[in-house]
Amino acid sequence: MSDNDEIAQVREMASRFFSERAPVGMLRQIRDEGHRLGYRKELWQELAALGIVGTAISEECGGAGVGYQALGAVFEQAGRNLSPIPLLSSSVLCASAIELSEASPNTEKLLAGISAGQIVAALAMEEGIVHSPYDIGTRADPSAGGGYVLNGQKTYVVDGFGADKLLVLARTSGEDGDRHGLSLFVIGPDRKGVTTTPLSLADSRNWANIEFKDVALFDEDRLGAQDLAADAMDAVLDRARLCLAAEMLGSAIELFERTLDYLKNREQFGQVIGSFQAMKHRAVVMFTEIELTKSAVRAGLAALDTDSDDVPKLASLAKARANDTLFLVSNESIQMHGGVGVTDELDIGLFLKRARTSAQMLGQSQWHRDRYAQLSGY
Repeated sequence: MSDNDEIAQVREMASRFFSERAPVGMLRQIRDEGHRLGYRKELWQELAALGIVGTAISEECGGAGVGYQALGAVFEQAGRNLSPIPLLSSSVLCASAIELSEASPNTEKLLAGISAGQIVAALAMEEGIVHSPYDIGTRADPSAGGGYVLNGQKTYVVDGFGADKLLVLARTSGEDGDRHGLSLFVIGPDRKGVTTTPLSLADSRNWANIEFKDVALFDEDRLGAQDLAADAMDAVLDRARLCLAAEMLGSAIELFERTLDYLKNREQFGQVIGSFQAMKHRAVVMFTEIELTKSAVRAGLAALDTDSDDVPKLASLAKARANDTLFLVSNESIQMHGGVGVTDELDIGLFLKRARTSAQMLGQSQWHRDRYAQLSGY
């Protein structure tokens, strides 16, 4: 079986699973129930049994090991359904951070637990309202009795409420903004001094603020070498940016197809509105932007699988394109549906809300354009 056939199989399996078991209606139901966890545990176990949770985790650690092009296909289908699952947080951000950090006695156990769906992990990194991965004020200072003492606060931790494990990026030396001096720790949310506060945002995703007050850390809690987490985190974040961009691409495709169907069937002034030239022009712009984004996202995922040096540039390109394209398509979908587009009973508004929060995650468009320019020598 060729790589393309394997990716197509994963895409088909994910499409069938998410449309049948985790469609947009499930997100709506979870929102209406006020379900703080943001996903259903039994559904997560089903995903794990299918091998989807461990798609990009190595076979040695219990995963499927089929790579990021396949995982990107999964995210694309999840984006088409707004499927409420902790895939980005647990299977990409945290699994990658564990995998790319210097091996520890707990590495294989943690990755196997994540692959099996037994551990849902969340990365506690950001400390402000915009993406700034190395502006870290949370500190892990040496303890007189050995180990560390953790103090600080993390904001907008995706899937942070109810997580089984927290991966915390903390400063062990240096000042805010320094790349050097960052270390990664893994702890349980029930450790003394950890306070998790769930947040209610527009997209109905599981978000949390987490405070650490005099939390005792042990040497074995640290992942990788002290002070040297930044290099691993660069790669972790680029993997996550590409997977999130794939999810946003899926949402844009779904919105476009729903809107195109509406244009072909909605009649006004005695004819379908899709026959109006202005509507055709706007639909063509959406289609073109989606195709450009598809090329950027899939090129980035392919680069991940070949360990290309171009991954950082392609990750920023893909995330900036996905931000802009989903912003455009979600706005146009609302406008082309007219008044019904802003009603809660129509799913279009749910996609719009997810589009706005996803654009903030892991870097807004301007942040990635600046980074792309710097990586290109400008």
